[in-house]
Amino acid sequence: MGHSPFIETVRAELRTRRYSLKTEKVYLSWIRSFILFNDKRHPNNMGNREIERFLNHLAMNRQVSPATQNQALCALIFLYRYVIKQEVKGLNYSFTKKEQSMPTVLSHQEAVRVLANMSGIHWLIASILYGSGLRINEALSLRVKDVNLSNNTVFVFRGKGRKDRYSILPKSLNEPIKRQIEKVKALHSFDLSQGFGLTSLPPSLMRKYGNAIKDFSWQYLFPSTTRCVHPYDGYICRHHIHESAFRKNLRKAVISADIPKRVKAHTFRHSSATELLLHGCDIRTVQELLGHTDLKTTEIYTHVVGSRFCNTISPVDREIIKTHLDNA
Repeated sequence: MGHSPFIETVRAELRTRRYSLKTEKVYLSWIRSFILFNDKRHPNNMGNREIERFLNHLAMNRQVSPATQNQALCALIFLYRYVIKQEVKGLNYSFTKKEQSMPTVLSHQEAVRVLANMSGIHWLIASILYGSGLRINEALSLRVKDVNLSNNTVFVFRGKGRKDRYSILPKSLNEPIKRQIEKVKALHSFDLSQGFGLTSLPPSLMRKYGNAIKDFSWQYLFPSTTRCVHPYDGYICRHHIHESAFRKNLRKAVISADIPKRVKAHTFRHSSATELLLHGCDIRTVQELLGHTDLKTTEIYTHVVGSRFCNTISPVDREIIKTHLDNA
């Protein structure tokens, strides 16, 4: 069924609309599940009743989370809107509101302990996640040209919501990043000598920049050890390293650091935001650095800090009272 003409039609529609490969895989998986659940009937012959039954099955029998259920619904809405050409209306189901949970945060000491148990490329990636507040896919997608060591900024190209932004880059990472860039340069020279040297790019950019993507500045900061065939355009290129390799390395480091928390790559981003607020950084600046569209998302971290008024000095803590207490 993986290569059925219908599934290939859906895939073509996803690619025409520039959905990411990650989304493509997830959507196709849900659409396959939906068709199989309904005894391989064609979506043309199904409607609201079948969609509702499938979503209820996910909740009741598979006990998926609200976020996963919503993801399945998004895939089916895409299927009907763009492939079957009909809107899904009057569905006896609405997007489940995700329960607002407090993010897991590492204290600065804990973050340092985890980093101390990492080395090489994985240590550098984790340091950028914590130091710049990047998402894992944003860090892995960094190219040599996105890193500015003279003013210590990092450019995030098309982060979540396809938004570009800048973030801070820790000065202490300048030397390790320079060493990493040298390694990338050596690898790129080898690729060129073998008749390769193209980096992977979204199809729209490949058409726009063409052979310019053989330039060193376009290469990924964390390139994969192997070359691959570009999934859209079929040319041989070098992608960035896979997230799963970093995930395994991080898990080992957390166990070695003896930290009893569920630490994921995203935990460094949460911890970065919390540290910035704890040290008096303005919430609007934190919002900008993290690339949050809505300030409400950033405000979660003020609750993590223990008060939405973090770093606001109470009048009682001011010098005049302090002097009185010292003399008492």
